[in-house]
This record gives sequence, C-alpha cells and structure tokens, in this order.
Amino acid sequence: MSPLNLQSDCANCAGLCCMVFAFEKGSDFAIDKPAGQGCPHLDAGFGCKIYGQREEAGFAGCLRFDCLGAGQRVSQDYFADQDWRDTPAIIPEMIELFRKLREVHRLYELLSLTQALPLPDHLLAERERLMLELHPTEPRSKEALLALDEVDLKTRVDRFLSGLRTIVRNVSTPNKP
Repeated sequence: MSPLNLQSDCANCAGLCCMVFAFEKGSDFAIDKPAGQGCPHLDAGFGCKIYGQREEAGFAGCLRFDCLGAGQRVSQDYFADQDWRDTPAIIPEMIELFRKLREVHRLYELLSLTQALPLPDHLLAERERLMLELHPTEPRSKEALLALDEVDLKTRVDRFLSGLRTIVRNVSTPNKP
C-alpha cells in the first residue's frame, strides 16, 4: 500500500478551507465570515487574491492552516464535476466530508510519526491495522466516508499512542551504566 499523501495541493482544490470554516474578526482574520460561505478573497478559479500578502492583509490564520491533503481529495475524488458556487446544495455534504477526511488524515499523520520507533511486533501490527483502516487499499466511497465513525477511530489511535509512552521514554532516555 502506498502511503497517504498528506501534502496540500491548493491548485486541485475547490477552495474548501476558504469556504468550510467560519472566520472571526481578530488577530487571525481581518473579517467575520460564516461557515459555508466563500472568503471574499477567493477568486473565480478558487485561488487566493491576496495569497502573497495574507499576513499583511490580516489573514495570518490562513498561513497556519494545513488541510493535510483533505481539500483536494474531497474536491477531486468526491466532487470532481461539481462546484459549490454553482450548486450550493452540495455545501453541507462537502463540509462534512472535508471535516471527516481531514481528521482521518490527521490521525494517519500521527501514526506515521511513530514509524521510526522500535516497536514490538504486536504494536507494529496494531499500527498497521489502524493505518489501513484510515487509508484502505480501495478508495472509500462518499457514503462510506460519511458513515465513518471518526470519533471511534480517534479513540483507538489515542489509546495506541498513549501506550507508546514507555517506549518513547526508553528511546529518549537510554539506560545509563
């Protein structure tokens, strides 16, 4: 199985992070914007009109966000022929798919970070089972992703990671003579 691509690819996304999230005027965003509405700086091709000046324009929050590749996957894999601007009825489903897939990608990233640890065979197997559940060999259908219980997955990944504390402590503080 090939690893999950966790790189954001804004050129192949429909500006989901600029539509999905609400902005609250403050130090991270210069405006208030409700969830499900496009940012006024989103251009016709889903690019950012102020991309090179986001921080100066008061959009530092945009610089800190990473969709971990969920944006382009939702845009391309589930809505390749649809545009939320032309078909606003798809917005709630896009938001839910993006939310779920970003959480799946976040959990996968956390598990990937453990690959350098010297884990015993039973933990290697458990990590691989979890990673395969997060990134199955066959792509998930839209319905399967919507039905996914990401809370249960998060609980199981958290439990796995919590169980690694002893191993991490032993690696970071080797036995002293």
